[in-house]
Amino acid sequence: MSKIHHRGVFAARDIKKRERIIEYTGRRLTFAESERSNSEYLFQLNRNTFIDGKNTARYINHSCVPNCFIEIERGHIWIDALRKIKKGEELVYNYSFDMEEAKDYPCACGTNVCPGYIVDETYWPKLRKQMKKKQKK
Repeated sequence: MSKIHHRGVFAARDIKKRERIIEYTGRRLTFAESERSNSEYLFQLNRNTFIDGKNTARYINHSCVPNCFIEIERGHIWIDALRKIKKGEELVYNYSFDMEEAKDYPCACGTNVCPGYIVDETYWPKLRKQMKKKQKK
């Protein structure tokens, strides 16, 4: 069981750095269809297309200290190993939400670098600055 979010995906064997692990698959939705969807597992493929996750990949959690990364190639979303992953270790990647998306998604990864929300690392300084301002008020 995941410490991050009840469900999770764990390595069934040792995985090599940069090894392709799994494709994020499911029904393709247009932007308009994604707006009407109540799915928890939407992954944006490009500006106009989303994947409504239907396979095991949808249960891979976010972490601010990921061991996986996303590779988008020719209309496919792949989860690849960022580093060597040991059997039994939870697979995690940074969901890379922007600041607008992140405000609705507190992070539960529990790492010492976590800024408190699921947001791309490039936004961490800005987010921390905003949080300090709120604390001073």
